[in-house]
Amino acid sequence: MTKTISLNVTQEELEMLQAMNTQYSRMKLMIADLELQKASVLREIEVLKQDFSRNEAELISKYGRNAVIDIKTGMITYSKEDLPN
Repeated sequence: MTKTISLNVTQEELEMLQAMNTQYSRMKLMIADLELQKASVLREIEVLKQDFSRNEAELISKYGRNAVIDIKTGMITYSKEDLPN
């Protein structure tokens, strides 16, 4: 027959363990919140990529596939072989 002995940690040790457990739980919750934010941002990026592709197709249709648009100035350049008629 096995006997069990009950002992208690000190109040200071108990408080330390409880504080660490609380901090651990908070950090896990923070990670979950960040993952939700990440998923939201990834969805927004997908929408932006679709918009970009749609706008890119419109610009290609208007200025040609080989047009190079300077994103800072809006200037369009072509190589001599690719000049529009």
